[in-house]
Amino acid sequence: MAIKVLDRKPLSLAERTYLPQIISGLGITLRNMLKPPVTLQYPEEKPVIPKGYRGVPTLVKDPNGREKCVSCQLCEFVCPPKAIRITPGEIADPENPHVEKAPKDFELNMLRCIYCGLCEEVCPEEAIVLQDLYSLNSEAREEIVLHKDKLYELGGTLPDKHFKWDKKKKAAEDAASGDSH
Repeated sequence: MAIKVLDRKPLSLAERTYLPQIISGLGITLRNMLKPPVTLQYPEEKPVIPKGYRGVPTLVKDPNGREKCVSCQLCEFVCPPKAIRITPGEIADPENPHVEKAPKDFELNMLRCIYCGLCEEVCPEEAIVLQDLYSLNSEAREEIVLHKDKLYELGGTLPDKHFKWDKKKKAAEDAASGDSH
């Protein structure tokens, strides 16, 4: 079996000096220099947040400043990376005897959070809301683990669609007034 050697054609002077490649590269650079810049001067310029963006999970309070979270732990059980840890605690509120629990501590490890939004979907009291925060950074890992106070600070107060405290209070008052008749 014979091996056939193919002859190559000799390189031209332009090919030997790489001039076509250099000119092509300079042309690309020149075209990009003439385009308008696409860089945002962060933090002065903020990016446009797309619709449906799932940001940082936070805890919210009702318009009267009361905690919405009743420490049911559904968010903790549904969280795929186990980023949420709740320590349930009891509350003794004589005005609202139907509200039995509130979280003693609510810990959200943002280093583990995958921003899936399952915690918001499963919350029966709408106490967890995904905020449009996209820049949550720190110099220490411990500061990225958010506790109850920081989560309420980030979440703030939102209108309560269910009025759970007021409805249940009114229902209890109606029941008490109905029993006295």
